[in-house]
Amino acid sequence: MRLILIRHGQTPSNVGGHLDTAVPGPGLTELGHDQAGALPDALKHEGIEAIYVSNMVRTHLTAQPLADALQLTPEIRDGLREIAAGELEMRNDWPSVKQYLEVVRGWADDIEVRMPGGENGREVFERFDSVVREIAASGVSTAAIVSHGAMLHYWVPSAAHNLSPDYSSTHQITNTAVIVLEGHPDDGWTVETWVGEAVGGAALTALDADGPTADG
Repeated sequence: MRLILIRHGQTPSNVGGHLDTAVPGPGLTELGHDQAGALPDALKHEGIEAIYVSNMVRTHLTAQPLADALQLTPEIRDGLREIAAGELEMRNDWPSVKQYLEVVRGWADDIEVRMPGGENGREVFERFDSVVREIAASGVSTAAIVSHGAMLHYWVPSAAHNLSPDYSSTHQITNTAVIVLEGHPDDGWTVETWVGEAVGGAALTALDADGPTADG
């Protein structure tokens, strides 16, 4: 099966560089809505049969134009939510951002390391994996998942055969960037494409306002 992984559109917290991971979270900026509006045309030939979103508002708003175009109802799954910042929630100072990124990067070596006041890597990956297994069991051939920057940055290398664990540290995933995987939960995944910019291209890509998790 194919998984089309989409990061949500730009939020006010992305613009402010905040570690904003609490549910339900903010909506989208004007640019974020424009980014979401570009998804139907960009993905119209993908044969998407189902759309899944997290329990955070920004993924719902991002998915809606695509869902409307395909006449699908997005399925909400808590397991797709962002990696919780714990005690670092809503901070945007560099020491806090650096600490958050060091924890999630460190899961490649020790998955049991815990975010201060938050989750460890095993808990994060298991909740995302459980949703992916559910999607695979549904029998669809192609599904879209609208999720979050840090989650996609670090789950994908953990699951894909053809990426090194440190791939995400050198490859960006800005708002509405898309990663396409081919495979199955039982056999593992191969990354077909990792497009780091917004689906609408440079005109909709705001590298200086896409949040602290865009660069991994």
